[in-house]
Amino acid sequence: MRVLVAVKRVVDYAVKVRIAPDKSGAALDNVKMSMNPFCEIAVEEAVRMKEAKLATEVIAVTIGPAKAQETLRTALAMGADRGIHIATDMRTDQELQPLAVAKLLAEVAKEEQPDIVILGKQSIDSDAAQTGPMLAHYMGCSQGNFAASVAVDGGNLTVERETDAGVETLSMPLPAVLTADLRLNEPRYATLPNIMKAKKKKIDAKDAADMGVDLAPRHTIIEVNDPPTRAAGITVDDVDSLVDKLKNEAGVL
Repeated sequence: MRVLVAVKRVVDYAVKVRIAPDKSGAALDNVKMSMNPFCEIAVEEAVRMKEAKLATEVIAVTIGPAKAQETLRTALAMGADRGIHIATDMRTDQELQPLAVAKLLAEVAKEEQPDIVILGKQSIDSDAAQTGPMLAHYMGCSQGNFAASVAVDGGNLTVERETDAGVETLSMPLPAVLTADLRLNEPRYATLPNIMKAKKKKIDAKDAADMGVDLAPRHTIIEVNDPPTRAAGITVDDVDSLVDKLKNEAGVL
């Protein structure tokens, strides 16, 4: 069984995002970038499948500028066997939108013929959570979104997913697309020996412009602003004062 896992380069989750002076989006100059946390979970699940001898090969794929290969190397250090880099200079947090990403990944899936494709359920820059379902559509296969537990049994998958109504259990045939939720696993840290080994693993290069996919964004960001500053709170002396302010000032009672 072959597993394809998609990873994305994003602003590191610990970095406080700044707005660019022209308000076109987040400022990316001299900002620490890393693998999207949900993508780390996806890589970990794929590697665990290989360690359990359920998968024979794990292929990591990313889309982005030349520096996105650093994200691929992280996936290789975690245990992926080889990488695919789809090069583009489009901003992956704004210009390259989920529809185009899904179509590009579908083209890769046509070539690689994976049994399972695993993605993070969403990226922490756009928070769209659209790429996985769209990819399943273009591949014409099953999908298990927001997966909190995955079990492989021959040519079938059993996926538990958390919903607003409780835990839902799905059974589906392969091939399938999975999107990883936070509770699926705890990603490992890449060890120094594996980081060194990752430098020797193969990364195939492709150009997004040559893959026959319409990359034009479907919506345009007009302006990005910081959220309004919250007003300072006040301290009240007693419950009666609190009720009075909630009723007469806040108007919530």
